[in-house]
Amino acid sequence: MSIETELKLHIAPEQLLRLKRHPFLRALTQGRSRTQKLTSLYYDTPDLALHRHAMALRLRKVGKHWIQTLKGGGQVSAGLHQRNEWEAPVPSEQLDFDVLSDCDGKLPHGARHRLQPVFITDFSRNMRLVEYEGAQIELCMDSGEISSGHRRRPISEIELELKSGEPLQLFKLALALLDIAPMCVEHTSKAEYGYRLFSASKPTVSKSGFSSLQGQSVGDAMRSLIEDCLSHVQSNVPGVLLGADSEYLHQVRVGLRHLRVVLALALRYQPEIELAALREQVNEWCVGLGRAREWDVFLTEILQPICASFPALEGLQKLEAVSQRARKQQYEAITKQLGELDFQRMLLRFGVWMHSKQADAAPMALKLFVSNSLKKRLKDVVKCGKTLSMEDRERAHRLRIACKKLRYSIEMFESLFDREKSKAYLDVLANLQDVLGRLNDQAVANRLMSTVQHKLDHEVTALIRKELARDVDELDSAFNKAWKRFAKLKSCWE
Repeated sequence: MSIETELKLHIAPEQLLRLKRHPFLRALTQGRSRTQKLTSLYYDTPDLALHRHAMALRLRKVGKHWIQTLKGGGQVSAGLHQRNEWEAPVPSEQLDFDVLSDCDGKLPHGARHRLQPVFITDFSRNMRLVEYEGAQIELCMDSGEISSGHRRRPISEIELELKSGEPLQLFKLALALLDIAPMCVEHTSKAEYGYRLFSASKPTVSKSGFSSLQGQSVGDAMRSLIEDCLSHVQSNVPGVLLGADSEYLHQVRVGLRHLRVVLALALRYQPEIELAALREQVNEWCVGLGRAREWDVFLTEILQPICASFPALEGLQKLEAVSQRARKQQYEAITKQLGELDFQRMLLRFGVWMHSKQADAAPMALKLFVSNSLKKRLKDVVKCGKTLSMEDRERAHRLRIACKKLRYSIEMFESLFDREKSKAYLDVLANLQDVLGRLNDQAVANRLMSTVQHKLDHEVTALIRKELARDVDELDSAFNKAWKRFAKLKSCWE
């Protein structure tokens, strides 16, 4: 068994040709490049048991020879793919179960006798060994297609596989290549695209989740959380770029907001210039994504209920149409930006940082660091929330942000606490945050209305403003109840 470590990059076909001929790449190449035709047949059970166990089994034809490969386990971090790999030559285009017997404990129970072909990858691979900052890296340029039945998907990508050296060099080389030709960090493997073709499925929305931090140092915990946030963001970007459900964009935003909170904690533990610069970039992305999300909330949470209550008012239909266009413009702008170089460069810079050797700060027990951090977050909440009136919109906004930071922080470190206590605490905090969120939705709705009211009848504008003002007393009462419940809580992290 070996562990494959590689960075995948999607690139347009015309840029692939340009990069192949570029002097920079030629200068790094050791020996001659070579091109192979690679045809791979992937196997699984009818119910995709291997895929459900994060495994892939293939037969690959290389020249006149066949190679059988089983991949399993591993992870994707900031675009870096690391997987266990069992590979062996076989005599023909038939699975060799004697070879597979070495992996008996790895295959799902009963899968062996139900295997069938599910999709094919057929591509040309230009390979060269490059030396970059002391690392030996196999750079492969792949061009071809994936097929499953009548469905097809083109392949045009670069794989940087580490032969010797550190993963850090993969990200540094990718950044250098990005200065030559536009490309995107590829979070999805060819096999995963093949499975989507086979099942005619789209990428699924990925929700946030955090690894257990038990037994980790503060530095390791920060890197683990950053990795989780980046994975959450990257797994949802393809759905945004496809123009799929708005939930993909929302999850990218959630992932970046989680990342912003983690970076603030990491910088509090150990200030670093590069990490501070990356946090500034994440802040900028959060603002841009927030603008697109605001139109979503306005349409679904504010406008649609009003339209349902006043179906005969034609001016509301015009407002809905105007709002839909504004939302579409914001979505198109942010979708374009997520595919551009600045975002890709940020992801690669995170990869460089995560795989660099940082000097350790003064040692501190993780639980002590977390306790001190959450106490500070709680202090910010209490400072903003004490004697708050709903009419003080600016202070209510600061309280909402403080609550969100506290909630995100607890969710990230939840593996260190008693699960029942943390869940009870988070439920009360979420209720408080929900009340503040409704108030913020009203403030945002009023602001968005100001940008489009010149296109509307006065009657419609007056109605929306009236409906927005109606809930203030109700929200004031709801806030007081939610705050009293929160004030009685005992911390879940002591």
